[in-house]
Amino acid sequence: MILNRRKFALLAGAAILALCAPAHAQQSGKIPRIGIVFIGGRDQPHLESFKQGLRERGYVEGKNILLEYRYAEGKYDRLPGLVAELVSEKVDVIITTSSISARAARQVTKTIPIVMTSGSPVERGLAESFSKPGGNVTGLSVFALELSGKRLELLKETVPKMTRVAALWSSSENESVMGFKETEDAAKALSLRMQSIELGEGGEMEKTFADLTKTRVDALVVVLSPLVTLRSKHIVELALKQRLPGMYPTRQFAEEGGLMAYGPLVGDLYRRAATYVDKILKGARPADLPVEQPTKFELVINLKTAKQIGLAIPPNVLARADKVIK
Repeated sequence: MILNRRKFALLAGAAILALCAPAHAQQSGKIPRIGIVFIGGRDQPHLESFKQGLRERGYVEGKNILLEYRYAEGKYDRLPGLVAELVSEKVDVIITTSSISARAARQVTKTIPIVMTSGSPVERGLAESFSKPGGNVTGLSVFALELSGKRLELLKETVPKMTRVAALWSSSENESVMGFKETEDAAKALSLRMQSIELGEGGEMEKTFADLTKTRVDALVVVLSPLVTLRSKHIVELALKQRLPGMYPTRQFAEEGGLMAYGPLVGDLYRRAATYVDKILKGARPADLPVEQPTKFELVINLKTAKQIGLAIPPNVLARADKVIK
């Protein structure tokens, strides 16, 4: 009887210690720390999608996971320093939102796992292949083939008389260079003349857009890149000022006043990035986690903008929209 009581006491004690272990781990700083590096400022429209993905996997910010935020405010040269701060704080995973920030993170650390919410890890040499990244970088690729062709096709259907289109892109960013080449090929296939516009400074951009009317450009297509996204609102405003129908790469542009947007559902990429975090925290190596490509795409049309520039959206195009802004 005494022996049984002793066994019971030992088992009860072990159970109490087991229950207390998570609390003790959190108190001693064992709670996972995730560092997130943003190229822009604190206004991040897709951050909540990432947090939603974490919640779906049982993580609640401030309770059983900590998120450390760093903002480059559009200054690329700040990225290495921001990553170094996270490394010194011994974060378990670093989240980046573009190839540029992932590249900066990779230069600072080759041991801490880096998860991209978007970018082109394989094309930028950050991962050996989609199926086997091989290093400490993995995550989601925002680059999908034939998107540029689809955008131009939709734009041509919306503006049937279009013969000349301007393509806005950034020559300093690899994704944009690839997207521009794809757009160029798509324009040739559709017998469209394309005018290249390289993204410049604010005043320079205003002059460039004003000159578009002289070259009789019928519409604008914007090639996705971090720099373009940072200046989305300004680009949309300049296009509206010239009453220029625009096709943009993500929903954000249409919500800010762009005529239409077709591209990957960026919020879904952020949400899916939480899956990588969960797997890594449970012991998986980023080298073994395949890079995933976009699976959800959306067409967004802004009817208010269409009315503002005096353009009627054809019913067959409007019927395909996933979201219509009225």
